[in-house]
Amino acid sequence: MRRRVGIAVAAIAIALLGATLAHGDVRQLGTLRVFFDGSFAPHSLPRDRSVPVTVSVEGRISTTDGTHPPSLRRLKLELNRAGRLSTVGLPTCTAPQLQSTTHVGALAQCQPALVGNGRFAADLTAEGNPVPTSGRILVFNARSQGKPALLLHLYGTTPVQATFVLPLEIQQRARGQFGTVLATRVPKLAGGIGSITEISLEIGREYTYRGQRRAYVSASCAAPEGFSVGIFPFLRGNFRFADGKVLETSLTGDCRVRR
Repeated sequence: MRRRVGIAVAAIAIALLGATLAHGDVRQLGTLRVFFDGSFAPHSLPRDRSVPVTVSVEGRISTTDGTHPPSLRRLKLELNRAGRLSTVGLPTCTAPQLQSTTHVGALAQCQPALVGNGRFAADLTAEGNPVPTSGRILVFNARSQGKPALLLHLYGTTPVQATFVLPLEIQQRARGQFGTVLATRVPKLAGGIGSITEISLEIGREYTYRGQRRAYVSASCAAPEGFSVGIFPFLRGNFRFADGKVLETSLTGDCRVRR
């Protein structure tokens, strides 16, 4: 009886903790500030099998004194190993197919490989004054040196039309809390004086291969036996800037067990 009461109390405590988990993380070094947030859906997942999910990630870069932020040079995202990526039977896209294309052109070339979308914002500089620009992102399945990868197609129209293709390498780790790593080197914008200030991505897709339904991203809820809520390190981000500053941020996630 005491054991049952103990489990019930612990379950309630975990549920309350899960309900109060903070959304987003803010890190600051000097005047440089990074906001990082992420989530996944659906929130209720089976304990013993993986089902399709969609992962959302958002990062915002700013300064506390309103000055032009340094250029982002490297970005690394690490996902909890309970989430799995599968590319079996999924078409791929190549960077040359996306170069100098609008979103309409990119989809005409690579729509079968589409696995996500998003938005971006950046500050360019003209005569010492920041010039904001923004646009859409399309995310495509790709291969790099024989390994799974992603291609981000960034297209903006203000102040001028511009296309950037950003490759993300996908690494799988055998050990540790974070099993999937997405990493990229960010190209120079506006001759090196432009800065990405915001990027948001939503990645996830279901598709059919050889008569079977598959998911690009899938996950389960690895809550301890006897508990209906699991709390875990969900996502970690590493931001490296042109001025040498490095900011690392992490998020805690929670899931609910469904039958």
